[in-house]
Amino acid sequence: MTTTSIQAGLLAYGMSGKVFHAPFLAAHPGFTLRAVTERHQKQAQQDYPGVISYDSVGALLADPKIELIVVNTPSNTHFELAKQALQAEKHVLIEKPLVTSSAEVRELQELSQRMNRHVLAYQNRRWDSDFQSVKQVIDSGQLGQLIEVHFRFDRYKTVLNTKAFKETPIPGSGLVYDLGPHLIDQSICLFGKPLFSRKTTGMFRPGSQVPDYFSFHLHYPNGLQVFLTSSLLVAQPQASFVLHGTQGSFSKARTDVQETQLQQGIAPQNATYGLEAPGQEGILTLASTDGNFTTHSQPAPKGDYMQLFEALYQTIRNGIPYPIKLEEIRWQMELLEQTDDAQ
Repeated sequence: MTTTSIQAGLLAYGMSGKVFHAPFLAAHPGFTLRAVTERHQKQAQQDYPGVISYDSVGALLADPKIELIVVNTPSNTHFELAKQALQAEKHVLIEKPLVTSSAEVRELQELSQRMNRHVLAYQNRRWDSDFQSVKQVIDSGQLGQLIEVHFRFDRYKTVLNTKAFKETPIPGSGLVYDLGPHLIDQSICLFGKPLFSRKTTGMFRPGSQVPDYFSFHLHYPNGLQVFLTSSLLVAQPQASFVLHGTQGSFSKARTDVQETQLQQGIAPQNATYGLEAPGQEGILTLASTDGNFTTHSQPAPKGDYMQLFEALYQTIRNGIPYPIKLEEIRWQMELLEQTDDAQ
């Protein structure tokens, strides 16, 4: 028996829709990119002939053929739009941050259960090549007991973003809610819920009204310390992943190429997609019992956001549990909304 494809609709066709969603919905055999919302410029049909361009979210939600809605609008709109999609009996895939509070996560979860529809988080960086390399090293056990872990996501941007919702002090704005969900999700993916944490933020760009620096210190069982840091004022980036264990250390730069390739128009099915360039390998240093050290280059696996869409398909069509649990997103939100130590 042939299973019909999942008809999907994007609530926006800006950078997120063009780069992170449409190419995968179009390429995966289990999905059909049916429609997008474009209030002003109509561009989607140039990239995907035949796609329907609706003038409003309401018109797109009223389309009876659409099963899946991708909520990829400004962060402070995610909660209300996801509610509307669920009430229209659609499954929803929501960009990070899923919402802006743990209470909103619980409300969406309860509504999804009543409507018998799925709420699914888009945490694509679980499938970055650099993060997959870190996961491989940890799973191998070569580092022994982990003691200290550092994840960083840095940029250098002194100029304020032209998108007002990113720079205005409203729920979901600022660097904490922009890059924080990526780093926290990666930590939760590897280590689970921390025992407790501390959060520090700062504003350093001229005229900034929202945090452009943050640091989380997460405490885990057996003494594991995890530090998550991001800044918009790092001119010389450090290694983005540094791990120290009782038997060795591992360091890795942020080297995933998928976002750059997608912006260049390289499709997910291209043979070069997701492959890091030579010379970007991680460095694994192991200590022997006699006190000597050996250093190894650690090639990264292929980065592949298509795995998220495959998991999405399997959850909706076959009921296979989605790897990014809403409980994990609730833990993430609890960390994001906690009181700042610096205040």
